[in-house]
Amino acid sequence: MSLSRLVFRQQVLQTPHGAVLGSSYRWPGGQYCAIHTDRGIIACGLYDCAVATRFGMILAIARGTPELPLKEPEDLFQSVIVEVSADAHERGITTGMTGLQALEKLLADE
Repeated sequence: MSLSRLVFRQQVLQTPHGAVLGSSYRWPGGQYCAIHTDRGIIACGLYDCAVATRFGMILAIARGTPELPLKEPEDLFQSVIVEVSADAHERGITTGMTGLQALEKLLADE
């Protein structure tokens, strides 16, 4: 695969809860996106909560659909969280929240 067919973006995003690093990668036939913080990640279904739990990582997953794929990190703000790692659950992040609600819990002072 030629790198010229890879589309990527990394950008600091300002949210109501603080600054985060948004990233997205697209290639012919696929894509993924994530919001990275110093405490954990909110991401599309490419990531694995079981692995995150094994490493003590806060991870919240949203999944797009063929009709509404998650392409850019901003797409995660209104998406619905469908899976969380054990550490995310301990932080108060639960399924059914929006990505922005999960981000609020992720960035809240303890």
